[in-house]
Amino acid sequence: MTSPDVQTRERIRQKADDLFMQLGTRNVSMDDIARELGMSKKTIYQYYSDKDELVNAVLDFTLNKMKGECDEVYDSAKDAIHELILTMDLLAEQFRNMNPIILHDLEKNHSSAFKKFLHYKHDYLFTVVKNNMKRGIKEGLFRNDLNEDVISKFRLESMMMPFNTQLFPTSRYSFVEVVQVVLEHYMFGLASTRGHALILQYKEERKKSKPI
Repeated sequence: MTSPDVQTRERIRQKADDLFMQLGTRNVSMDDIARELGMSKKTIYQYYSDKDELVNAVLDFTLNKMKGECDEVYDSAKDAIHELILTMDLLAEQFRNMNPIILHDLEKNHSSAFKKFLHYKHDYLFTVVKNNMKRGIKEGLFRNDLNEDVISKFRLESMMMPFNTQLFPTSRYSFVEVVQVVLEHYMFGLASTRGHALILQYKEERKKSKPI
C-alpha cells in the first residue's frame, strides 16, 4: 500500500472513529461516513470491504491506544491508590466524547469486534486490576483480606454498569460521572485505614489542581 493509500485509509478510520463514538455504530452508515469525508462510498470500499471491517479497525486502534495509556498510568503512579486516581482522570478523558450505547451496538451487530473487546476485558483488564490490587496490599494501602480473584471480576463487571443506558439513561446521567462514581466506590471498598486517608488526600489535591 502506497503512502497516500495509507493516509486515506487512516483518514477513513479516524472519521469513522469520531462518528461511532458520538452516535454508536448502528446509527452511522457508510453513506454517512462518505458524506462527512467528502468522498464516494465506492472509495471507502476500496479500503474497507464492509462496515464490519471498519468497526474492527476502529476498535483495534482504540484498544491499543487504551492499553498504552493504561501502561503509562501504571508507570507514573506513586502507589496503587494514585494509580486509581490517575485512572479516574484517564477514563474521563477517554470517555468524554463516547456514547455509551456503542458497547450494546458491538454486541448486537458486530460479533467479531465484540469478541475482541471481551478478550481485552477478561485478559488485559483483569490482569491490570489484579496487579493493582496486589500492589495496594503490598503497600499496606488495601485490606489484606481481599479475595483478589472475586474482587477483580467484580471490578470488571462494575466497569460495564455505566454502559447500561437503561440503568443510566444519558438524558439523566453523565456517562463520565457515573464511571467515576463507580470507580471511587470500588476504591474505598479496597482501602485499609491508611489507604482511606490517602484517598482523601489525593482527592483534595486533585480538587485543588483543577482549574476553577
